[in-house]
Amino acid sequence: MHRTRIKICGITREEDLRASVAAGADALGFVFYPKSPRYVAPERFAQLAKGLPPYVSSVALFVNASVEEVKAVVDAAPVALLQFHGDETAEECARIAGIVKRPFVHAYRVKPDTAPMDLLECELAYRAASPWFASLLLDTYVDAYGGAGKVFDWSLIPKELAPRVVLSGGLSVQNATSAVARVRPYAVDISSGVEAAKGIKDARKIADFIAAVRAADAIIESEHPHENSTGSSPGEPGSRP
Repeated sequence: MHRTRIKICGITREEDLRASVAAGADALGFVFYPKSPRYVAPERFAQLAKGLPPYVSSVALFVNASVEEVKAVVDAAPVALLQFHGDETAEECARIAGIVKRPFVHAYRVKPDTAPMDLLECELAYRAASPWFASLLLDTYVDAYGGAGKVFDWSLIPKELAPRVVLSGGLSVQNATSAVARVRPYAVDISSGVEAAKGIKDARKIADFIAAVRAADAIIESEHPHENSTGSSPGEPGSRP
């Protein structure tokens, strides 16, 4: 069965964590950018992380953070993946990830004039820079860090890149099925699209969003029933990260 991975980002409350886990989220994101309304301090993250069950990953989101700031979070509670969402270069990401020994994704903020080759070249540069690089996260460019709930032009994503990226930016219950069925990303990442208010999640929206992604998975599986049965292992040709 084709299965798109799902991350619910911006968790600040225990009840939102429980609702995300109960609905079937694969990963939960915690924001360590003080200017964000979804910011949590390392001490708060340590409290929230106690509610994470096995096999649900914690993702720590940073914006232009120092290695000391990242290390404080990694030391506070288990972190499975780093998400760099600022202006960090490939070399800066590689250095921090290497020091704290965690894999990372980097957000690429897609502009209207972004070319498909720009995305391919960026991914190549990050893969060359660090063995800790996992994927690009494609978000919408705005004059702030984060997509602000806006969608970018999905047709800019090269078909050969799509199965390796995390799709973000303006996703919602209403467009999740069409987004996943059209782009076919490895994973999706949502925050404001499942909120009742900034930093406050809506359990019903979370459940409906995950159901919408699964509906897209069913569509993809019905169109290509044998596409995901090659038996490839991670890192082999034709496999997904």
